[in-house]
Amino acid sequence: MPALSGIRRPGVASCTPGRRRDRPAERGPQRLVVVAVKDLLPEPAGYAELLEQLKARVRNSQVRAARAANSELLELYWSVGRDILDRQEQAGWGSRVIDRLATDLREEFPDQRGWSRSNLHYMRALAAAWPDAEVVPQAVAQLPWGHVRVLLDKLSTRPERDWYAAAASEYGWSRDVLVHQVETGLAERIGSAPSNFAAALPAPDSELAQQLVRDPYVFDHLALSERAAERELEQALMDRLEQTLLAFGHGMAFVGRQVRFDVDGDELVLDLLLFNVEQLRYVVVGLKIGRFDPGYVGQLGTYVAVVDDRLRRPGRHAPTVGILLCKGRNDTLVRYALAGAPAPLAVADYTYDTLPPRERAALPTAAELTAALQEHP
Repeated sequence: MPALSGIRRPGVASCTPGRRRDRPAERGPQRLVVVAVKDLLPEPAGYAELLEQLKARVRNSQVRAARAANSELLELYWSVGRDILDRQEQAGWGSRVIDRLATDLREEFPDQRGWSRSNLHYMRALAAAWPDAEVVPQAVAQLPWGHVRVLLDKLSTRPERDWYAAAASEYGWSRDVLVHQVETGLAERIGSAPSNFAAALPAPDSELAQQLVRDPYVFDHLALSERAAERELEQALMDRLEQTLLAFGHGMAFVGRQVRFDVDGDELVLDLLLFNVEQLRYVVVGLKIGRFDPGYVGQLGTYVAVVDDRLRRPGRHAPTVGILLCKGRNDTLVRYALAGAPAPLAVADYTYDTLPPRERAALPTAAELTAALQEHP
């Protein structure tokens, strides 16, 4: 039977004499390279700016949607509280009706949080605090429910609640920050320190500068003893810079500590230099661990004049002001000292003794802190 060249049976390898069959090369692991479309296409002019605008638009829309949902929830809670109040006042319903409502509402809406007995009491308190739904401040309606509960828990008058609600809404305070500001009496401390701003600055700049000052400044976050030295106080302020800037007020930015200026061979050293980004104003801070002394006014006034001359840009920055922090003062002596000072200055107390009892008890004692400072100078 003649041979049939070029024909191989299935499954049988060719074995032509004198020719070695090449084996296929072994392949290693394959990697899949993915190239994003944006890496292949050139970026058109103006694309980056458009992208940032769209991102900002999306975020703003999310914030507006969240606020709208929050306002709707607050309106619902107010209406529930109003109905409870009306039934109790007009039909003589007792307080136990809230327990029954809580049970029935949770049974009807098991997936919804907020229908607890305590929350219904807060709804009733909300309606009592703002009896007319049409005059509930817009700032209150923009706050999360946890913030509103803080206002109802810790404040007793409507003007106080309105003030803290507006501040929390404007500055975006978290719930913990709101609690801290209420407990330390921020509304009473703002603008209350004695100053010569009205005489040294024109209106309305003097009024704006006065709003920068608190009295006292609350440095509870430092946990220092009464015997802490000025340098230790200054270091503690820097170690906890975020809380320190919060204590100085919204819009304060840190510029420098121990800022040095050479004045024709004489060196001046500023304790702390801040900048208020809302008022575009440098703020020179002097730290003293003892009571006020009139000599401090002249020293701080010199520092303010140097910053005003060396750093401030006229026409762009508001005049520099100085804040002297002391551990106690004689207000009459302060008034006399400020009357003769050409630079705009304020004198304020500071304290780290105003924590609530439970929080204060969790901190080390003054003796323990003093011993620690002595062991680690």
